[in-house]
Parts: sequence; structure tokens; C-alpha cells
Amino acid sequence: MGAELLINVTPTETRVAMIEGSSLQEIHIEREAKLGIVGNIYKGKVSRVLPGMQAAFVDIGFDKSAFLHASDIIPRTECVSENEKQQFQVRNISELVRQGQDIVVQVVKDHLGTKGARLTTNITLSSRYLVLMPRISHVGVSQRIENDAERARLKYIVSEYCDDLGGFIIRTAAEGASASEMAHDAAFLKCLWNKVLERCSKCLSTSMLYSELGLAQRILRDFLYSEIEIIRVDSRSTLNVLREFSEEFAPELNHKLELYIGDKPLFDMYDAENEIQRSLDRKVEMKSGGYLIIDQTEAMITIDINTGAFVGRRNLEETIFNTNIEATGAIARQLRLRNLGGIIVIDFIDMNIDEHRQRVLQALKQALLKDRVKTSINGFTQLGLVEMTRKRTRESIEHVLCKQCPTCVGRGTVKTVETVCYEVLREITRVKHTNDADKFVIYASSEVGEALKGEKSHVVAELEVFIGKQVKVYVKQQYTHEQFDVVMM
Repeated sequence: MGAELLINVTPTETRVAMIEGSSLQEIHIEREAKLGIVGNIYKGKVSRVLPGMQAAFVDIGFDKSAFLHASDIIPRTECVSENEKQQFQVRNISELVRQGQDIVVQVVKDHLGTKGARLTTNITLSSRYLVLMPRISHVGVSQRIENDAERARLKYIVSEYCDDLGGFIIRTAAEGASASEMAHDAAFLKCLWNKVLERCSKCLSTSMLYSELGLAQRILRDFLYSEIEIIRVDSRSTLNVLREFSEEFAPELNHKLELYIGDKPLFDMYDAENEIQRSLDRKVEMKSGGYLIIDQTEAMITIDINTGAFVGRRNLEETIFNTNIEATGAIARQLRLRNLGGIIVIDFIDMNIDEHRQRVLQALKQALLKDRVKTSINGFTQLGLVEMTRKRTRESIEHVLCKQCPTCVGRGTVKTVETVCYEVLREITRVKHTNDADKFVIYASSEVGEALKGEKSHVVAELEVFIGKQVKVYVKQQYTHEQFDVVMM
């Protein structure tokens, strides 16, 4: 069964859901107030050069300076031979850029947390079939095009379009495309790059020269798999924009675009809203009764697998193996759905049989084949953990939809009522030693305040005797669990 794309549009937000097998696999969200900048091209100014880090910070017009590493300044080398690669070596950053210099850069990673955007000078512009690489004369072919004859045909056609302006990467969607379609794409990209150059010559530093397409158009450009059966859009104006876009770049998609006019909201109709909410949960239930625990930290993602209520039918080893096999599919889906990236450590349930470990590893690799984002699996470590990486270019769904908890401040836990009560009493003792007061007034949350007036009232009474002062307790409904104030009267 093919996949479906659901595009939900409101004046402030665009959301795209990818449904496969009646299940949400990917969710992409773009908000007007916080548009992503990956793919945007800027005329920036080098604000600092750091030889010790082989990097420079570039001002592109945001509060945080963007980061440019020396390796992102040299020409890209993925499309050249091994002999040619040896000619490219990372030079000292001081030889490549200088402070105050204007430089044309493209964003490859959005602002992530406290980190600024990641930049490159290796500009690329994408169309339906091709990616233009200005000032590089090579032609590369997507590795997903496996037929050697087709690779050679495409490379022969596109080689004719290479000139002083640049070279091309042939995208997966180009498989089977005609020469005229490729020529149209090449001409469009060259025209677009000339407009960027023209704007660059006229604009001041820290100016945007090119803005990546909006989310809905990017979806049509990047999600064009043969498995996509239908694209449902709940906005007539957005549908018209997409029809115009597809007529120019992918006419074969027009019959797949459809206006959704149902009574229920589009995402509710496909249970996507509930799936999005579940994607924020730490615990992921599996059909067998087992479950995953997913923790997202600053340095890495950790995933723990548990059998839970699954007891199996034969023996313990078989139960563990079946749970781990089921977990591989659930993990692959959750990585895509939550857009988790960086270092990922998976703690499968310990397996004693080496064949089982290898089959689980192979199942994980197979499950990740549908992931459009680059992944790399390093296999089992000596501790029985699986290490892998997944390229990160945008914020995870959790970081897009959530913020740090103001009560626990990111710990994930809050102090017990008893702990906070004793902190309050210690604060009174501390203040008593440095200040003279007639009495003390405690303002605390409802749980803590009620405890101090109820089960912990005897402790408050003992404190009054100890310090020789009266202590009053008042509840503040607006206070968070750990918040309190001690006032001297």
C-alpha cells in the first residue's frame, strides 16, 4: 500500500504528515513566527576567526552568529575520484577567511538549542531532478539509482549542461527522466543562481540572497516517491499554489493533489493528532506488550527496550529475541516521527545467541532503509549496546512543540513534598541567624503549604520553640511545586 501526504494549513502554521500503512511515519511543522532557515543563502560578514577551532563565526543577520568550519569552505568532494580527493586538504582557517570579510554562505543546520546555525560555502540549489553546485564542474549521481546503464545515461545527458557556472548532482527522482526534462531543470537552476549573484552584487552584508521554498512546496519537491498515492490539502489557496508549482516542476503530480473537504479536521480523520501527542511520550508501547523508553539528552539519544507484559510462548531467549525484533521497527519509526538525530545508543535486551544479535542488527538496518535522513549503524559494543548516528539538520519534534518544564527545569523529576518542607524550615533557621524578626511567614504551593499545616505541623511547632518566634503558613495557588518564600515580619 502506498503512502499518503496530509497537508494541514492555518494562517500561522503549516503541518505535513506522512501516513504509511495507516500509521503516522513523519511529521513536519513550519510556523510563521519561527521559519527554518536550512537551505537559505546569505551574504554574511566574518565576525571572528578562531584558528584553534579551525572555524569562523559569521554574522548573517541573526542574534547568534553562525558557525563555519574550515572543512565547509573547501570544495565538496563526494562526486570526484579518489585521486582527485587527495588534492583537497583542509587548509588553515586563517588562510581561507579574515575578520570583516564578506562571504556568501548557505545554512546546512538550523539553530539548535544554544548553538547557532551551521554554514557552508559549498552552495547547492535543488530542483525536481537536479542539484546545482556552482563553480564545481563535476556530475554526481544519486546512489539510490542502482542501474548502471541508467546512471551512465543520466550522467551523459547532464554533462552537457556543465559549464563555468557549475556542475550537478542527479537526484533519485531523475531515474527515467527525459533529456528535455533535465534540460529544463538545469536552465531553471542556472537562472536562479544568476539571480542570487545579481542580488549579491547589490545587497549589503548580512542580507538574505535566497530563501528556501515553503514547507508545502519542499514536500512536493523532496517527497516525490512513486509510493506516494495521494496528497490531501485542507486549504484551497495552498492547493492552488501547489498545483502551479507541480505544473512547472512535476506535472505528473497534479492528479495526486486533492482538496480535503471532510467534516472532521484532516489530521483527526487519520488519527495524526493523537499520534503527534504520543510522540512526545517517553514510553512507547509495542503491540506484543513490550515497550521502549526514549530519553533525549543534550549529548545523545538513549533507547531502552523492555519485554513488559510480553511473556512469549516457548522460552526466555525466544521471548527476548522476538521483543528485540519488534523493537527495531518501532525504533526506526520513532526516529523518523520524532526527527531524532545525533548519537543514538540502543540498549536491546541482552541476547546470549550470536545469531540472534546479528539478525536483530540486520532487522534494524532493514527498518531504517525507508528513512530519507542519512543513518549509520556501528553494531554492538562490548557492553551489548548498539551505537548509531542519524544526521540532524532541524530541531526534533519535542523541541519544536515543547519547552523546558519551569518546575523541574529539565530534570524530569520534582522534589517530594517532604523535601521541600524541610528546605523551607532550613531556610527559616538560616535567615534567623542573620536577621532579627518578630515572626516568619511562609508562602508555598498548595501541596507544601497543606503539608506544613497538616502532617508536618508538629515540625513547625518544634521550630517555633527552637527559634523562639511565631511561624505562619499561607498557601499560594499560583506557586509551582518547589517554589516558596520566607518573609520576615
